[in-house]
Amino acid sequence: MTRPLDGVLVVSMEQAVSAPYATRQLADLGARVIKVERPDGGDFARAFDTHANGTGAHFAWANRNKESLALDVKTPGGRRVVGELLARADVFTHNLVPGAAARLGLDGASLRAAHPRLVVCEISGYGTGGPYDGRKAYDLLVQAESGLTAITGSPEEPVKPGISVADIAAGMFAFSSVLAALLRRSATGEGCVLEVSMLDAMADWMGYPLVVRRHGTQPALASGMSHPAIAPYDAYRAADGRLVTVSVQNDREWAKLAASVLGRPELADDPRYATNQARVAHRGVIDGLVADAIGAMDADRAVAALHAAGIGCGLVNDLAAVVDHPQLVARDRWLTVPAPAGPVSAPLPPPVTAAWQPPAGPVPGLGEHTEAVLRELGYDAAAIAELLAEGAVACGDSATGRET
Repeated sequence: MTRPLDGVLVVSMEQAVSAPYATRQLADLGARVIKVERPDGGDFARAFDTHANGTGAHFAWANRNKESLALDVKTPGGRRVVGELLARADVFTHNLVPGAAARLGLDGASLRAAHPRLVVCEISGYGTGGPYDGRKAYDLLVQAESGLTAITGSPEEPVKPGISVADIAAGMFAFSSVLAALLRRSATGEGCVLEVSMLDAMADWMGYPLVVRRHGTQPALASGMSHPAIAPYDAYRAADGRLVTVSVQNDREWAKLAASVLGRPELADDPRYATNQARVAHRGVIDGLVADAIGAMDADRAVAALHAAGIGCGLVNDLAAVVDHPQLVARDRWLTVPAPAGPVSAPLPPPVTAAWQPPAGPVPGLGEHTEAVLRELGYDAAAIAELLAEGAVACGDSATGRET
């Protein structure tokens, strides 16, 4: 069974999350991804922790289905190997520190001049031009600069969300942009340079509060799990201590909630609560009414009552509950693949389709595929030995990923 990107060769010089997440999705769709890593430790996400059965959890999640080429691109031999790979590649991605790609001759303009069909995707913190273009950028820094931490917490205490939102946003835009560029190339024969900045990605994801502020109004900050523009929309504690989420999206749903769950059908037509804007203005009263109703039931009974009334609701799960979530389990949404220290599991990404098989390739050890890639490029044993002696490459044991 073929996959959509079978036959596409991606070369990536990547670290951490943003670029690896983008190329993992390309690999999941069938692209061959050659991950170029430093011989002295490789992608630093390898060493963040050992929580995925001995492998770094970030690395295991973002790097399955790839080949690892341990290569020092600062050496003459390393630069030669990269040039030979790029002559064959369809896509080159990187998230190197500002200026590094240009110093290596791997910036978009140089590569496009040498390889007109190549799609180059450059991921940075702040983009080219402007006063921030030379700054290093990590997820925390861009979450803060983009205002996400301010609207997640409060003016007095900004709060960082618990996942790498800025990295993931940039990775998603890089992934979709590469797909669009490949589609364009199929029609025009021409590659292009794509620039994806983490700040641009977050600015787009921050759409609602930024649009409100851009038009002259300071958006209300959500408190806890509430929504600044919708009510009722929050988590409410049930009688057994668990939290139940309730989301009323329109006035029809409010009428159902008032009649079937609150036992107060007259509230549907009360001008203080009949419209969403009115409910937001009287959020305190609304939340009190819903909290009283939910608090009189245990969580399971509350969820059943809300579902029966046609109201969107759910439970606030801890991580253990999500790992064993009945919907994920019933739909077999966990994937286990080989990794250097032992098998690792991760959630299966969308989509669900019968058109191609889900991804199942291993997480590579550092330099695991160095020798195979070099031989494919025409290097014999003597030439590989010269690269090893130069320090241009490192080869890993295919079973363990240990350098040899």
